[in-house]
Amino acid sequence: MERCGRRSGLEEREAWRGAGEDAKNILGLRNASPTRRGPARRPMILFLHNRYRTTGGEERVVEDLAWLVRERLGEPVELLSRDSVAVGRGRAAAGLLRGGLDAGEVAAAVRSTQARVVHAHNLQPTLGWRALAAARAEGARVVLHLHQYRLVCAVGVCFTRGAECTRCHGRNTLPGVLRDCRGNRAQALAYGAGLALWQRRIVEQADAVIVPSVFARERLRELGAPLPWERVHVLAPPVRALAAAATPVAGTRERESKSTTVDERRSTSRGDPYALVVARLSAEKGVDVAIDACRIAGVALVVAGDGAEREVLARRAGEGGEVRFVGRVDAARLAELRVGAALALVPSRSAETFGLAAAEAMAAGLPVAASQVGALPELVGEEGLVPAGDPSALARAIECLREDAGAGARARARVRDICDPDVVAARLAAVYNGVASS
Repeated sequence: MERCGRRSGLEEREAWRGAGEDAKNILGLRNASPTRRGPARRPMILFLHNRYRTTGGEERVVEDLAWLVRERLGEPVELLSRDSVAVGRGRAAAGLLRGGLDAGEVAAAVRSTQARVVHAHNLQPTLGWRALAAARAEGARVVLHLHQYRLVCAVGVCFTRGAECTRCHGRNTLPGVLRDCRGNRAQALAYGAGLALWQRRIVEQADAVIVPSVFARERLRELGAPLPWERVHVLAPPVRALAAAATPVAGTRERESKSTTVDERRSTSRGDPYALVVARLSAEKGVDVAIDACRIAGVALVVAGDGAEREVLARRAGEGGEVRFVGRVDAARLAELRVGAALALVPSRSAETFGLAAAEAMAAGLPVAASQVGALPELVGEEGLVPAGDPSALARAIECLREDAGAGARARARVRDICDPDVVAARLAAVYNGVASS
């Protein structure tokens, strides 16, 4: 955006708040109806997740959702995870082409936990549709959580060769093979064939589907994903930093002590405030745009994260301006970095399915300047949105937000309406109860 405007976001926040309040009315119905298959199940949720070779926001969301189920819904939760780092290339290809490996392990986990719901996250390459079928055969209901576009797109982010790409559509994944979007022809072929073979079979096993934003739902529709649209639910990830201000659901632990915000702690920090980017260092995250924008605005930049583009970005940063790369950091260090920051930047070039880095910064009381792409406009206020790939526009937004004393408080209020743990818990409970009673 070209102006320093202010939009309350009242309509968007009221829509999220209303949905959350409606869902809270359903919380008391938990476990009221047994599943139609097999005996009644005790309250247990089993998560399935195949971790990526390069960890990122999805792994953190899975952890936070497990915490949410335990602490806000009061149900035990177990995680059955597999790690792509530990899987050889040949075995990964076999999993993709066969629709999953070792489904018996999933069946045994459902039996041992007596899980009433299996909440499945990334299934590729080793879990596949066979894991979901095994869970259903043991009497569990299945909720499929699509954090990315991987049901159609082999790289999951619809971004390749430095630009957005939506060439693959439905079962036609040949464009991804021909363009070698995985950076390895054998991998591209295995993913393309695996998605084309088993895409519909995966969806057929799901009693409900969760996506993180309205944009993600509509992008999957445009990509021709064969989803049961009447059973697709929009659920933002919970931001645990907001938990201190939330009221727990009856039956869970007492209210947590109130935590301090960035504004309350910043008075104790030293040094000049800087802009903060928290991102994987890859082309679609647009960190180069942040470097150029901060140089224009005369603001120091701290970059937290790692990835294949680090050396390229370091060379760009060396051309002028003050940029510090701190690598991948833990939650405690990240909280410290946010204390010293004036604002956060999310300069993505790709169509983000949500924008977890933006949400976590906003929860800490930081205003956010972000690209007007993907789901980011659902989260970030209008005054912080700029065209993707435009460092001059991002620099103007930086200057605008730095001068706006109320921007941080508005950001925190906005994200609370969407990502407060109790709001997310109520909506998740509605999904679980819906599949249990269907």
